[in-house]
Amino acid sequence: MTPPRRPVLGALGVVCAPIEGEDCVILVKRKNPPNARTWGFPGGHVELGETAAEAAARELLEETGVVAEPGEQLMTLDVIPRAPDGTVGGQYFLVATLCHYVSGTPVPDDDALEARWVPVARIETLGLELLDQVAELARLAQARARAPRKLPSAPIT
Repeated sequence: MTPPRRPVLGALGVVCAPIEGEDCVILVKRKNPPNARTWGFPGGHVELGETAAEAAARELLEETGVVAEPGEQLMTLDVIPRAPDGTVGGQYFLVATLCHYVSGTPVPDDDALEARWVPVARIETLGLELLDQVAELARLAQARARAPRKLPSAPIT
């Protein structure tokens, strides 16, 4: 008997920044399954002892060479790929974190075939094969990136 497989915890690094007058997000074209050759946000497994936010920034750097500071959690996604007969082929719980751009130009590395800035306003019209919820998450990141950043409050003494 095969032991039950467990869901995998993953993190997505979502960067939204103004590039040449347009709000853009960094997307990567995945090299490896599950989702090879589709476009999505840089991301991967959360390592033991690492927060989802730390993993998001690390994965962003590993896949694109872009340095960013992790910020607020944008959303969580349950990804459960199924075979045509309905059997579960895996399960991923992804935490999408808004990351604030610091430096670098997106260059594919690690498990990415391509990496680039993509305009949020045109994300669905560029002919990219997008993973589910990428456009929705890009628009959410755009809205949150435009909002004033919350600074941590100082302790009361």
